[in-house]
Amino acid sequence: PVPDLTAKQKSDLTACAEGILLAREAHWPATIADLYDPDTMPADLRAAHDRNDETLERIYLGRRFRNDTERLEHLFDRYTKMTAKKGAA
Repeated sequence: PVPDLTAKQKSDLTACAEGILLAREAHWPATIADLYDPDTMPADLRAAHDRNDETLERIYLGRRFRNDTERLEHLFDRYTKMTAKKGAA
């Protein structure tokens, strides 16, 4: 259940995705398994993902989610509303 995105939000998310891809490329020829090992994940890749997470969470809520529970509750609420509208149509 993704909200409607403004041109600025799309641009911000695109920049985040590019940052993730550039961070991955900087560690070539490491595999995805190497890059995403939680114990050895490169700091620049982790930071790029953190920027992406913050950007996306601000789109959804206007701030970072407090925890995973708040994130899931928000997403399930959006999903429930989205599917209720489709069922009524």
